[in-house]
Amino acid sequence: MVELNVGTVLAVGFAIAVIIVILKTARIVPQRTNFVIERLGRYNRTLESGFHLLIPFVEKVAYQHILKEEVIDVERQACVTRDNIQVGINGVLYIQVVDAHKASYGINDYRYAASQLAQTTMRSVIGQTDLDKTFEERARINEIVVQALDEAAAPWGIKVLRYEISDIELPMSIKDALEQQMRAERERRAAIAKSEGERQAMINVSEGQKQEVINLSEAEKLKQINEAEGRAREIELIAVATAEGIRKIASSIQEPGGQDAVSLRVAEQYVKEFGKLAQETNTLILPAQLSDIGGAVAGLTEILKAKPTQ
Repeated sequence: MVELNVGTVLAVGFAIAVIIVILKTARIVPQRTNFVIERLGRYNRTLESGFHLLIPFVEKVAYQHILKEEVIDVERQACVTRDNIQVGINGVLYIQVVDAHKASYGINDYRYAASQLAQTTMRSVIGQTDLDKTFEERARINEIVVQALDEAAAPWGIKVLRYEISDIELPMSIKDALEQQMRAERERRAAIAKSEGERQAMINVSEGQKQEVINLSEAEKLKQINEAEGRAREIELIAVATAEGIRKIASSIQEPGGQDAVSLRVAEQYVKEFGKLAQETNTLILPAQLSDIGGAVAGLTEILKAKPTQ
């Protein structure tokens, strides 16, 4: 019974030893991961993703590195700007292991080192920048930090991809001053906009008055032209009617009895006009031959007879 127990224990021990040897010998490396192998305490090789066999008790996995992009939160730090304003800045750092051998033996803790280096670089950059430019030139500041970190982290097998300023905390007094400045700027813009609106309104009113004057002058011009054309047309029509009347009178004179009618008409006009001599003034003008009205009429008739002949 004792021999059976000893054999069982030996078998179990042998099985455990085999399992340990297998575990020490066979290794499966996940995707985007590197294993750094040491043989008897010295670097031997770097295993990439896949199935690998190791020499048990001689080779071991010393370091494991994930080649994916890592995000490191850079803690808040106090920075002093060029115009002596203290601000608190938080940041986020994006890094990636590109050389597992350098990341293992180039530095003890590359994550902590990258975070500390980002803080010191940020303090240096902020110290050369005014407070107003700190908000306006975040992209430029980020680029400067990334460039400095990438150069310093190259011997560590680390690639610095990006750095982003996540928050900038200002003292309360500076916040109040900035709020007053922004309020004054908004009021200034509002005053400018109001003055521009009033100016445009005045321009519109003056343009309207100008157009009104032009329209009135054009209307007056058209009115005068129409009145002149009307008067010209009136004169033309009167002249045509007068000429037509004269032609008809001349034609009537040539007909039988026309001369007698003219003589009668002349006598009537003579007597009519003679009767108006003393109506407007106190002065009375009498013809030299007042009694010889018929002779005067006869003389006028002779003149009328002579005109058509000429």
